[in-house]
Amino acid sequence: MHTRRRTRQSDGQLNDPYWISFTDIMSALLLLFLLAVVLLMTQVTKQTQELADAKATVEQQQERFTTQIDTLRAAEEVRAAILLEVQERLRQHGIDVTVSENNSVLSIPAEEIGFESGSYDVSEQHRANALLIGSTISDVIADNDRYTVLDTVFVEGHTDNVPTSGPEGTGNWGLSTFRAISLWRLWETDLSGSARLDQFRSSAGAPLFSVSGYGETRPANAQQVNDEARAVNRRIDIRFTVVRPTAEDLAAIVETTKAGASAEPTADGES
Repeated sequence: MHTRRRTRQSDGQLNDPYWISFTDIMSALLLLFLLAVVLLMTQVTKQTQELADAKATVEQQQERFTTQIDTLRAAEEVRAAILLEVQERLRQHGIDVTVSENNSVLSIPAEEIGFESGSYDVSEQHRANALLIGSTISDVIADNDRYTVLDTVFVEGHTDNVPTSGPEGTGNWGLSTFRAISLWRLWETDLSGSARLDQFRSSAGAPLFSVSGYGETRPANAQQVNDEARAVNRRIDIRFTVVRPTAEDLAAIVETTKAGASAEPTADGES
């Protein structure tokens, strides 16, 4: 009798509407919990993927930046080799030129090309030296197409600090420019064949060589107390510049890197 009563009580609980409602609530809560877990896992997976993508973007841009630096370093090494080789070849012919500390400028003193104070013509007795300098530069930069790392080669004229009327009243600015022009015109007219310097083009297709004058503004010797000291400044500098990344190139790398970094999820799960 007692057993039957307990069975009937259990059956009554199962049919109790309040008991059924509690069971439904627990089932619904369990379902909500499972959905929350799935949603959380989906969000975590998404953020993990976004973080991986952002990391990959940053690494890619860092690699691009490193490549730019390596390319620039290699170009500077080629430029240094060019200038030092030109210097050595000319030294073997008794022509003394100097190379700047950063291996970017070849300086030709007045005594090698004959610029007297106030004059801009390459003297007749120095024409052979001037032509040898030009042909040597041509040979060296053409070897293994080394000129392709160069952006522009500036033939720069300079003067001492003695005031002068200069060509057509242009003063030392004009005098320095005409010195550079005079040397370039000699190279242009007297160098032929593979030695011609006007044959070379930059990577942009523009003439590689350019001419400019700086007057007395960039003295190699600031102590111009006598003619010997001033003569050092009556010179031609050949400035070799290498192809460099543009500001736009570097800005694009930086901006892309920033964009990749900003995509990294924050501590509270926001991105």
